Amino acid sequence: MSYFDAASSAPLHPVARQALLAALDEGWADPSRLYREGRRARLLLDAAREAAAEAVGCRPDELVFTSSGTQAVHAGIAGAVAGRRRVGRHLIVSAVEHSSVLHSAELFDVTEVPVGRTGAVSPQAYVDALRPDTALACLQSANHEVGTVQPVGEVAEVCREAGVPLLVDAAQSLGWGPVEEPWSLLTGSAHKWGGPSGVGLLAVRKGVRFSPQGPADERESGRAAGFENLPAIVAAAASLRAVRAEAAQEAGRLRELTERIRARVPQLVADVEVVGDPERRLPGIVTFSCLYVDGETLLHELDREGFSVSSGSSCTSSTLTPSHVLKAMGVLSEGNVRVSLPFGAVSEEVDRFLEVLPGAVARVREKLGAPTPAVVAGEDALVVDALGKRCPIPVIELAKVIGDVPVGGTVRVLSDDEAARLDIPAWCEMREQEYVGEEPADQGSAYVVRRVS
Repeated sequence: MSYFDAASSAPLHPVARQALLAALDEGWADPSRLYREGRRARLLLDAAREAAAEAVGCRPDELVFTSSGTQAVHAGIAGAVAGRRRVGRHLIVSAVEHSSVLHSAELFDVTEVPVGRTGAVSPQAYVDALRPDTALACLQSANHEVGTVQPVGEVAEVCREAGVPLLVDAAQSLGWGPVEEPWSLLTGSAHKWGGPSGVGLLAVRKGVRFSPQGPADERESGRAAGFENLPAIVAAAASLRAVRAEAAQEAGRLRELTERIRARVPQLVADVEVVGDPERRLPGIVTFSCLYVDGETLLHELDREGFSVSSGSSCTSSTLTPSHVLKAMGVLSEGNVRVSLPFGAVSEEVDRFLEVLPGAVARVREKLGAPTPAVVAGEDALVVDALGKRCPIPVIELAKVIGDVPVGGTVRVLSDDEAARLDIPAWCEMREQEYVGEEPADQGSAYVVRRVS
């Protein structure tokens, strides 16, 4: 089985396993106690904090460990906004942030900064979003779904000039290297770099106004309540140091493998859109979307072939709407596949993935090719009734009839599937047809497409 979903959770690094087992024997006591076992636990905790702080690029007393990366984000946002409550409760976030950031932002007055088609923000957009009552700005270091690296340094400078702290969600990139300065707060998650799950970190620079929320607790400077999971913390810090030592060599190797996938997939499979920035991207992530393919079915096909991948498609068991990242980028969401290679992934596994992918896509397309479009001829248009049908059926039915109208004629696709709002315009761009726009309909919406060629 080839595990290609490291962006969701990386396999436990061997160093993490060794450190975890050792710390279970040595670090079980309360590090706040003064007797021998407590002092030994405190030494382990301090050493882990120093190692993590060195990797992050901050002082040890600026970093605390939390129970998860999500908890670090929630605590960081809540504490930073509370610390600047006299300024206001306005937040700036990008439209492609991790859900933990977006859910936290819902509690405040929030401005979402749009992204371009590659998934990157413009620093000027953050300038335009700043207000006198802006308490905090948030920006991920790199996107978790498409791998695009964000211009954190430029945005951080913009925020510093305006006197607004910037919180950086560095979960996806921290294993590859430190984040561009001058950030104010930073969060990370150990299971993203090969550490154990259940450990996050939150760094708050000295001088940043911060007021921890929730009941007071003496642990972790009052910023993370509860008894520290010391063995997991030790393993998280040890694995972060280990992956950093391997990062430069692994980055070059994995980048070559993902570039192979980016180049070969469009050659092997027709009607594919590779998404994300082709240059400014994390080494191990490559994402593409396939027309006329149900994402969940394709993932099952690839799983049967021995590959574990993930999807941002709307057609997955966990959601009925397209990925907010793909939606914000304005790219095709149907048949979406994210390949995220773990440290140590080998060339032979990638080659075998490229061998089985065309057959898997073909089988899914064959299964979905059966529905017959309900077509009604109008005076100057065809109307395709795709109401009640989920992605990618509306796009498949559009593709079947576009050739039945003359050049300059239009096709109206009736659909009540949220994904159609994204996938039909994306199909038009890929097939060089004109997307006229969306119109209200008795049920759902009518998506109007004009035949250009």
